[in-house]
Amino acid sequence: MDSTREAPISEEIFDVVNARDEVIDQAPRALVHAKNLLHRAVHVLVFSPDGKLFLQKRSMKKDCFPGTWDSSASGHLDQGESYDACAMRELEEELGCRSDQPLDQCFKLPASIETGWEFVWVYRTTHPGPFILHPEEIERGDWFDKDSLDRWIKTQPGDFAPSFLLVWKTFLDHSAATSGLKD
Repeated sequence: MDSTREAPISEEIFDVVNARDEVIDQAPRALVHAKNLLHRAVHVLVFSPDGKLFLQKRSMKKDCFPGTWDSSASGHLDQGESYDACAMRELEEELGCRSDQPLDQCFKLPASIETGWEFVWVYRTTHPGPFILHPEEIERGDWFDKDSLDRWIKTQPGDFAPSFLLVWKTFLDHSAATSGLKD
């Protein structure tokens, strides 16, 4: 069945993937989310030169987790798009900035309930800002140091999108294992 024909012209079409992250079909965004089909996304963590992390507060217009804090930039891969291309596109679309160099690819999360059934590649980059925030996507954004962010997550985890909580925990674990991240 060709599920792409059911989508309105303006609705995004995602690649649907199997448990090995291999494309098996395409479907409209609403159908992918309604049926919890496996699909793909990226998260980009943007750090300032002094090590603070930029987070976005999701717009109240978002269909998933409106008004929660999330990664600097994130989004779904378009049909046929690569993870790397999507990360660069989301950085430009959501924050209005371009990277002259490829982003650092950190790790890949398996599709799970926490990720919204998305396979997620997490990227890291450094940029001093300022940013031009996409008003349909982002209510506001701010810089946070690791200790303040960790305290906030511990006391008010509901302020954050569930996928960001997993991304941040895994990022800290990955960073500590690969580079001896300091507390």
